[in-house]
Amino acid sequence: MSQLQGILTRLKSLQEQAKESESAQRFFEIDGVKKCQVTYFSKTEMFELEVYSDKGKSSKYQFDNIDMITIEIFDLLQS
Repeated sequence: MSQLQGILTRLKSLQEQAKESESAQRFFEIDGVKKCQVTYFSKTEMFELEVYSDKGKSSKYQFDNIDMITIEIFDLLQS
């Protein structure tokens, strides 16, 4: 549960940072390896999750719900 809370806290901080500009970004890593990047767009109130793969290709997903992206990041960091 504490890891979920930590992710949620970081995403809320990202929302606060974006109030000063149009967007804000944060990386999530495991052992120094970047697993994903989250960008929050204050104008649309949307999160964009970019998931990095081992093959160098990335996938992007949009979320309008902070709880859903928190769970998605948690699952990604557990695998």
